[in-house]
Amino acid sequence: MDSINRNQAEPNRLDLSGPQAVQRLREMAKDADSCFFVTDGGLGPNRGVRPMSVREVDEAGHLWFLSANDSHKNAEIAAQPGVKLYFQQGAHSGFLEVDGHAELVTDRRRIGELWNFMLKTWFTEGEDDPRITAIRVIPRHGYYWDNKHGDAVAGAKVVVGAVLGKTLDDSIEGTLSF
Repeated sequence: MDSINRNQAEPNRLDLSGPQAVQRLREMAKDADSCFFVTDGGLGPNRGVRPMSVREVDEAGHLWFLSANDSHKNAEIAAQPGVKLYFQQGAHSGFLEVDGHAELVTDRRRIGELWNFMLKTWFTEGEDDPRITAIRVIPRHGYYWDNKHGDAVAGAKVVVGAVLGKTLDDSIEGTLSF
C-alpha cells in the first residue's frame, strides 16, 4: 500500500463478497440515488457517459433503470453490454465504482413496478409510453471508498490529525465481488 495508508492507526481496508457486497452496493446506491452510467462505444456527443437515476437495487444486487428504446444508451448496450457505474453519496464520502453487464428489458409489468409519476417528464405518454425500456445491470465487481463512522467523526479525525501531525483518517475502502 501507499505511505498514507501505511500511516493509518487503524485498519482501513475491507474487501466484501457475496451478500456483504450486495448490501454495501444497495446502501450506497440508495443513498446516492443517481450515478454516472457509462457505456462502451459511445455513439452520441456525451461519449457514452450520462447521469441516470437508479430506480431500484433488488435483493440480488441488480440495478434497475428506465430508458427510452431509441436512446444512444440502448443502442450502445445492444452492441456492447459492458457498463461502468460511478456513484457519489455525499460531498466527501461514499464513492462507488461498479463494473457490470447491462440487459435491455421490455417486460411491461417490470416497467410498471419501476415507474414513478415524475418520469412522465421524459415519457410523456406515462407508464404505458411504448418507448420505455428497463435496463438491468448485473454487477460483476466493484470498488468503494467511504468513512467508517459518518462525516462528522471523519471530519473531526482529520482536524485532530492535522493538529497532532498524525494520520487519523476514518476511511474504509475495498473491493466488491458479486
